[in-house]
Amino acid sequence: MGQAIARYQMIEDGDRIVVGLSGGKDSLTLLWLLNERLARVPIDYSLFPVYVDPGFKPGFADELRIYLKTGGHDLIVDHTDFGLVAHSGINRENPCFLCSRRRRQHLFEIADELGCRKVALGHNQDDLIETLFINICYAGEMSTMMPRQSFFKGTMTIIRPLAHAAENDIKRSAEKNKFPVFVNSCPSANRSKRHEIKTLLNTLYRKNRKIRGNIFRAMHHVNPEYLPRPQISSDRKGKK
Repeated sequence: MGQAIARYQMIEDGDRIVVGLSGGKDSLTLLWLLNERLARVPIDYSLFPVYVDPGFKPGFADELRIYLKTGGHDLIVDHTDFGLVAHSGINRENPCFLCSRRRRQHLFEIADELGCRKVALGHNQDDLIETLFINICYAGEMSTMMPRQSFFKGTMTIIRPLAHAAENDIKRSAEKNKFPVFVNSCPSANRSKRHEIKTLLNTLYRKNRKIRGNIFRAMHHVNPEYLPRPQISSDRKGKK
């Protein structure tokens, strides 16, 4: 995580950072690591854990709040119906996309109210790789999540400090720290496009352990000269 923070210049002295929690191992690990490194780095920053409840039943907001309280964190919980609406008849498209987009927008609003200009999310290296393949296969474009991404003309920034961390390493760390397991009640948890892509990639990883690292490095070494793109005629260039 330290390598990712330094590489993408994610955190500066005096930052006020909202940490978006989902109750999963990734976001719990993120909060724990960000808090733990405060004692080791020469800069100071403040953490504000926030859980945007998507509205599925049974929920675990109260259990999550109690757990974080034992670690000295005051969890901010905001109850919504974002997940329910995303899975209703109103939405005919990808429910995961709509739900995650609305929760992210809400995190921005809460961050603004708290005077925070950065939002830390627990996406890991595998999430970035899976998003690349999801966008290639289902959106017809080559793009993925950015480790650091600015919004609203630079007034708000999303950071993903676990961008260099593999999911399996995070899982082992969570087990070592005995993080609790909160059950995800989302009906799309195991039947989303991400789940399909994850299954495909895990098949490749089992055949060759170097594939995950090679895909991640490839995202940083794009050669546009060897990618097809439309040719612009000299006449069209002149008109511009």
